[in-house]
Amino acid sequence: MSGPHHDRPSAHREAVATLASGVARACSYAGGLVLLRGATGTGRTSVLESAIEDASAHGMRVLRARCAPGDGDLPFGTVLQLLGVAPGFEQARTEREQGELLGRELLRQAEGTPLLMAVDDVHLADAPSHRWLVESARHTDRLCLPVLLAVTERGQYDVDPPAPGFAHTLSPARVRIHTLLPLAPADAAALVRERFPEAPAAWVDDCARAGAGSPLLLRALLDDLRGPGPHGALPHTVAALYAGAYAAAVAWWLDSAGAGTAEVARVLAALDADRHGAGPAGPPGGPLVDLAGLLAELTGTDRARVAGWLTAMTGLGLLRVDRDGRHRYAHPLLRDAVLAGVPESRRRAAHRGAAELLLHRGASTEVMAGELLNSGPVGAVWASSVLHDAAALAVREGRVAEAVPLLRRALDEPLPDHRRQRLLTELGSLEAADRGAAAAVPLLTEALRLAAAPRERVRAAVALGTALAALGKTGTAVEVLTNVDDQLAHDRPDLSGVLRSASVLLAERDQTVRRDAHRRLSETAERSSEPIGPAAHAVLIRYAATAGLTSAREAMRRMRLLLAEPSDPLTEPFLLGAAAAVAQWADELDEAERLVDRGLAGQRSDLLHPMHDALVDTRADIAAARGVHVRPPAEPPLRPDAGPGNVQAHALLGLVAQDRIAEARRLADAFDLRAAADSWELNRFLYARGVLRAADGDTVGALHDFLECGRRQLAREVRSPVVTPWRSAAAECWLTLGAPREAITLAEEELRLARVWDTPRTVGRALRALGAVTGGRRGLELAERAVRMLRDAPEGAGPELAHALLAQGRALIAAGERAQARSRLREAAELAERLGASRLRVLAETALRAGGARRATAARTGSGSLTGSERRIAQLAADGRTNTEIAALLHLARRTVETHLTSTYKKLGIRRRGELRRALTPDDGVPAALPEPPPSLLAGCDQAPG
Repeated sequence: MSGPHHDRPSAHREAVATLASGVARACSYAGGLVLLRGATGTGRTSVLESAIEDASAHGMRVLRARCAPGDGDLPFGTVLQLLGVAPGFEQARTEREQGELLGRELLRQAEGTPLLMAVDDVHLADAPSHRWLVESARHTDRLCLPVLLAVTERGQYDVDPPAPGFAHTLSPARVRIHTLLPLAPADAAALVRERFPEAPAAWVDDCARAGAGSPLLLRALLDDLRGPGPHGALPHTVAALYAGAYAAAVAWWLDSAGAGTAEVARVLAALDADRHGAGPAGPPGGPLVDLAGLLAELTGTDRARVAGWLTAMTGLGLLRVDRDGRHRYAHPLLRDAVLAGVPESRRRAAHRGAAELLLHRGASTEVMAGELLNSGPVGAVWASSVLHDAAALAVREGRVAEAVPLLRRALDEPLPDHRRQRLLTELGSLEAADRGAAAAVPLLTEALRLAAAPRERVRAAVALGTALAALGKTGTAVEVLTNVDDQLAHDRPDLSGVLRSASVLLAERDQTVRRDAHRRLSETAERSSEPIGPAAHAVLIRYAATAGLTSAREAMRRMRLLLAEPSDPLTEPFLLGAAAAVAQWADELDEAERLVDRGLAGQRSDLLHPMHDALVDTRADIAAARGVHVRPPAEPPLRPDAGPGNVQAHALLGLVAQDRIAEARRLADAFDLRAAADSWELNRFLYARGVLRAADGDTVGALHDFLECGRRQLAREVRSPVVTPWRSAAAECWLTLGAPREAITLAEEELRLARVWDTPRTVGRALRALGAVTGGRRGLELAERAVRMLRDAPEGAGPELAHALLAQGRALIAAGERAQARSRLREAAELAERLGASRLRVLAETALRAGGARRATAARTGSGSLTGSERRIAQLAADGRTNTEIAALLHLARRTVETHLTSTYKKLGIRRRGELRRALTPDDGVPAALPEPPPSLLAGCDQAPG
């Protein structure tokens, strides 16, 4: 390396200064020995060349020799490069005689002119030359000759024990030794910037890591990257580099290290492999794995030497220790270069050997599985067991994406049919979540073909049916379940309930199939001598609720009895899912939420089940019943003909409630309902779109959607308004269009069916709708009954109460009772504000103005906007009470407290509980007095403020 000293890496500048000092001493007849040590590629030769230039500039005569592998075959070959052939050398018979002749020749050449004898890579010199040079160093120092012996020597820790160094027998006082250190990060970055001045910092750092502290490797890499500038990320494979200087430099580094070190380096590179997303990449490591011992056994080398090599290479920068304690190559490109030329069979053998050694050492399942991923088939039972166990662990810890490649790899091993069937079922279920149902169907179909225990066959059938239904193949899904049911009916009638319950749930997407599935399950329950189990009975109760055949009280009584019975893990999801849906319809929202949580907690990611989506949908229904608006999906549907789901329906209703009509239009227009497959989700979305069209002034379009929703629901035998109250919505449209008779007919039918189910929310909503379309004194009476009923309703009736108050207020204005109307309308507006129902609030304020109110509502922000209930709860929270304590003190549900606090934070413009006290204090600094609310207010606080 040449050039001004300030352009060199700092380590090189110090070495050059040491050699320059030696040159000056030799010119003053005080020669000696300077030994320059360094690892392969650290620039020893470059520094020696600088010394040669410096010596020539000082008038010294330069004698130079460069040693290479194979020089050991010619005695005194290195010395002859320096001095040439001395007179009589060829006639001398012994090494001693030849050495003496060469010594005299050295003295002769040193007469009158200082000499620099520069020997590069002296560790490769032939043995006679090595001994002669050591002896010459002694004589030069003792005789004060004007001779500087400057030698470079590879000083790197190798796995193979090294030979004694050049200065091994010399007194430390006779030799000046300088060790070249790896490139500092700043020096490496400077070298990169010298070639690529405009390169981004991240790319520069990446190049420095691939250079691994070695000037040799870094310069070779930069040669391969030469061009107008860096483009994109640094490649991870040497195949992407042209013209191969980097790969050649790494190969030379390996050759210089010796066979033992090269083998260890290559095995480590093979183990430092990508695990395809299954667990941490890299070789086995961490506190529980002896990597040095593992590498030593795999390569037949000494463990202590391997451990030292790992430490040394980490210090040099070729290896790094990741956050999991694994020794890894500094950059994937370096690892790939080390592996260049190593066949795939050898790489797989390294992983297989590592896995077997780890097994014998009792390593963790995850560590062994990491090696088996890249080993190819082992052909032993333990291999598939390890991979399966590791996949199960990944699923339990929520690392589902890591489990998929583990199960795929396990299937490469020889397996009996029953184990292969189980693995295929689990893999198909995970693939459905990862890549979609289409990827799962072939795996689950194969699983169902294999011989297995009846329960495992049922699991596979349920999973395959779920995947087929997700693809819109509802009939095929139910047919699969029916076929398995027929095969098992004689020997395992206890499993019929599971298969038929699954059939009913999957059939929800097709009205014809749904009727047949329910009929089959009902006939089994009526005729079979064997009990069909609590899960199947729960599904039948759910069906009766939607068909308008039972009351909420009776349905919940029967569900609770079923929940009290012992349940089979195979059937429990159906029981919990059906019970949660019925509890939500019955306004038992807290109980429904507990059932959903319990059901989802029991779901397995590696077992595709139709109840998972049903439970998620029920959770969304619970939130909507409480007035919590579902956020619209962040991404539009992949295809316009992809049918909308329950989440989209709730999101659409939420946008309308918040008066975000333009956004609601965009969401509705994202789906082509003409091409969407028949499903209950489509019916619910039709209802939601009808609500949007009504709010947007398109009464005809809204009526069409409501009636189409009703037609489809009736075709599915869903008559109860507990699912979608399409009749009341259509009735209001008929009234707007001037058809009161049709409106009253629909509203009366909804009230009749609502009274069958008999919950305040359902009956109150029907009373409000009938009152609105009836009008007059009768309409006012119905509206008043609706408000009374909804005030007494459990938690979750808030949105319906706000609508009923609005309807009552309008009816009172029509009856000339404006003062009372304003009271109801203000209450409606305040409740709508608390619920975040902006559209309803605007409607209430509009009605207030029509009723003669000077100010539509109280202040919507600041402490003055709080209702009595909100202020009471906020003050208790500001005093340090928890939500649970407040709920107990005021005899409220905890979620009611949370709802009031959420509204309070919004009105006060705060985000944290700790800000409450300051926000509740008026400008004069005196906390506002809190009048004790009457008992009636506290008792009804969870429905609406008084």
